[in-house]
Amino acid sequence: MVSPVLVALDVPRLDDALAIARRVAPHVGGFKVGLELMMAEGPRAVAAVADLGLPVFADAKLHDIPNTVAGAARALGRHGARWVTLHPGGRAMVRAGVEALAEGAGGREAGVLVVTVLTSLDQGDLDDIGISRPVSEQVQAMAAPASARGAEGVVCSPAEIASARRGGPGLTVVTPGIRPAGSGGDDQKRVATPARARAAGADWLVIGRPITAAPDPADAAARIAAELAQ
Repeated sequence: MVSPVLVALDVPRLDDALAIARRVAPHVGGFKVGLELMMAEGPRAVAAVADLGLPVFADAKLHDIPNTVAGAARALGRHGARWVTLHPGGRAMVRAGVEALAEGAGGREAGVLVVTVLTSLDQGDLDDIGISRPVSEQVQAMAAPASARGAEGVVCSPAEIASARRGGPGLTVVTPGIRPAGSGGDDQKRVATPARARAAGADWLVIGRPITAAPDPADAAARIAAELAQ
């Protein structure tokens, strides 16, 4: 059985990211390369991690005019990204990203994930930026058009998995904000344990610091894998 865990390689140096990735690879299903590593090392970081043979989630959170998003998504597809994240910047932008990523991937499986509400935000934060809907309703409202525009899935916190499913029943749901029992939430406000997130319907679990900052990342990843296998 393929592990649903995507390890977030949120470190500033590619050498460190690859060292962690190699250690945990037997226990996980893929990796996330985020903005910190991409900005420090460039898109070659995506390619280098993809060369390890597991799927790579390029968490670029693209949000720009359609032509610019298309160019970036195409490039990430060429570098081996299995998924690329976009903010929901309108119908044309999402479709441009979907089409360009497929072109860049050249027939290899690749899909766009639309970011809904970041796990670092709560209702007060939404109010501050002029969004009056409850978080769950906002996620549902963002998931529905993502499916219609060709996205493969959405990114949402564990608390809104059901809302995402209602908005886009066929979408892949990727959930950050995953924390094993006994670990803190760090800067994330809406979190759950791996087992609870899977039970709620998550397809993929993004886990970073509980694995990468552990004294033994491989052991931490193995423990999470064992928990999920029960």
